Amino acid sequence: MLDRPRERLVALGPEALSDAELLALLLRTGGPNGDAVALAAGLLTAYAGLHGLARAAPRELAMATGMGPAKCASLLAAVEVGRRLAAGRLEPGARIRGPGDVHAHFHPRLRHATQERFIAVLLDGRHRVIRHALVSQGTLTASLVHPREVFRPALREPAAAVVLVHNHPSGDPTPSREDVEITERLVEAGRILGVPVIDHVVVAERGFTSLREHLPDWDPA
Repeated sequence: MLDRPRERLVALGPEALSDAELLALLLRTGGPNGDAVALAAGLLTAYAGLHGLARAAPRELAMATGMGPAKCASLLAAVEVGRRLAAGRLEPGARIRGPGDVHAHFHPRLRHATQERFIAVLLDGRHRVIRHALVSQGTLTASLVHPREVFRPALREPAAAVVLVHNHPSGDPTPSREDVEITERLVEAGRILGVPVIDHVVVAERGFTSLREHLPDWDPA
């Protein structure tokens, strides 16, 4: 009788397993209230499914009954592997052709983030990716996203241009007034420093917005 997740996976394949069974294989052991499947089912109920569980903070997971450091680490690692597999590839040397490329890469990485993250994608003279640099994490303000923090890694590389990216945890990609003001400030700073801002892409659960397309007077040169 195939009543254990591991046996069912071997015999039927992973697609035959429920979310609770797949999660149980990561957790390996149960808690004081039951086996690994029961623990997994309890977590899925508490967090309203896999998407909610993926948004859970590490400290919050560690406080759940039956969870310990090893189980939390396994779960967080599996979530990150899933994000990376789902993401489009914007690795060093990849050329950015438009905001859709930026969204394809960052949406799986940022869709479950509970805080805003501001990222600078450093580009060479042919608009190929050099690397990504996390500039700030938290609610976007002019003090957090200061030109010197944005352009410091770009000048160190040195980069020929940058694309800016940040997420909206609300799920709505519509730029806020603060987004527009910060973007205008950074475009001007890039013009002065000779490192043009090619675009600023807002990534959210319900799509993305290119601020270059949103702002009619955009002039990075």
